Amino acid sequence: MPVLVASDLDRTLIYSAAALALTMPDARAPRLLCVEVHESRPLSYMTETAAQLLTDLGDAAVFVPTTTRTRKQYQRISLPGPPPKYAICANGGHLLVDGVSDPDWQAVVTARLADECAPLAEVQAHLAAFADPLWLRKERIAEELFAYLVVERELLPEEWVKELAVWAENRGWTVSLQGRKIYAVPKPLTKGAAVREVARRTGAELTLAAGDSLLDADLLLASDRGWRPGHGELHEEAWTAPQVTALPERGVLAGERILREFLKGVRER
Repeated sequence: MPVLVASDLDRTLIYSAAALALTMPDARAPRLLCVEVHESRPLSYMTETAAQLLTDLGDAAVFVPTTTRTRKQYQRISLPGPPPKYAICANGGHLLVDGVSDPDWQAVVTARLADECAPLAEVQAHLAAFADPLWLRKERIAEELFAYLVVERELLPEEWVKELAVWAENRGWTVSLQGRKIYAVPKPLTKGAAVREVARRTGAELTLAAGDSLLDADLLLASDRGWRPGHGELHEEAWTAPQVTALPERGVLAGERILREFLKGVRER
């Protein structure tokens, strides 16, 4: 029976130039592989060692990229190794099977959102009314499922995010601040639910997972074993769970360490 490995991508396995955290002397910096290009510019990287580890992992387990990115944003990424049969996009809103969104899963998600939380339009209107043009740069709706703002982080009042989180909580939504983006996501829209569906379909006997943000907490809780890097929201909140290991590595080297742990977990089962 297969092992399922579900991993967040941004700031877990792949990193923008700003998130690499290359604190070592230049001569000792790892060789990097570009895995995403956007508008003719390199955007995301992993180490060459991590690329080989991911290739090995793809041969040994059912690897499932698990991201809050939209399908279009996910499709910009070119990961090393065999093409994943399954991928989870839009924070669990879309389950891709051989690159195509599964309609049965879409129907499940749509029904849950209608039953369990306030509509997207209400949240969108609140964000538009209360975001300050001083620090707001962009407003976006992702896949007609959730909303996010792109902000100038240094100008963003910390209290504004806390107040938004309380408002959202009362309407069945959750808020996550990741870099320059503030996400407002319906609580029923989770990576963990989608990963459990993939585990059911594949008959996986073991699920391993990794992630760095509050939106990854349920993913880690849905796993038998999980890892989080030494950066990101989960690290800042000192979040943990019995099956989750907090790693000391930060930046792109954390991605390499996570892949080593995945492979070790697959081989030790």
